[in-house]
Amino acid sequence: MLIGILQAGHLNRDDTPFPEYDELYPAMLKGHGFDFKTWSVVDMEFPEDPHEAHGWLIGGSRHGAYEDLPFIQPLEDFIAKAYAKSVPLVGICFGHQIIAQALGGRVAKFDGGWAVGRHDYDFEGEPMVMNAWHQDQVVEKPARAERIGTSPFCENAALLYDGKALTVQAHPEFEADVMQPLLGHRAPGVVPDLLIAEARMHVGAANDNARMADRIAAFFKENAHV
Repeated sequence: MLIGILQAGHLNRDDTPFPEYDELYPAMLKGHGFDFKTWSVVDMEFPEDPHEAHGWLIGGSRHGAYEDLPFIQPLEDFIAKAYAKSVPLVGICFGHQIIAQALGGRVAKFDGGWAVGRHDYDFEGEPMVMNAWHQDQVVEKPARAERIGTSPFCENAALLYDGKALTVQAHPEFEADVMQPLLGHRAPGVVPDLLIAEARMHVGAANDNARMADRIAAFFKENAHV
């Protein structure tokens, strides 16, 4: 089964040795039998048809879904086409937001500020812990979306769209080896110092990334037309 990665941002964009997003998602889903191909949509590289892959994964980005950038509208158009053709979509962080926006929701900077590091979520009564890194949120979910994950900080933490899309605000691909350099190199001067200090206290603590990866893999396998 081929999963197309629609890369909406570059994590490795300076001299700091970050992995790239399209390395993190295959690592997250390792062992589930998927093949992967990347289209760098942030650089205006788009698939011609949603059926070029059996499923699509849109991941993180430093950009806001609401920004007037060249790749945003074409990406929304592609999301709408994939959804209409029932090619399953998975969104993570920015991907969660842009899918919601493309399908009628609203994304904005959250009045409560940043979520950084370890956060607790409620997935339909099941507690889950994952790392977060965002200021934007889905502040109004699309009417067609069912809320399946929430937290005190992020009401619309995960959404399910009729078996056609599964999206999550947290970063199940972020482990300690990513969080540590993010906190050291990207957070200072951007994220409040107190939040950075709190996040550093929990780097390396146990999380539920593997359980979320299993859920994402099951979603692709149950809904892809192979």
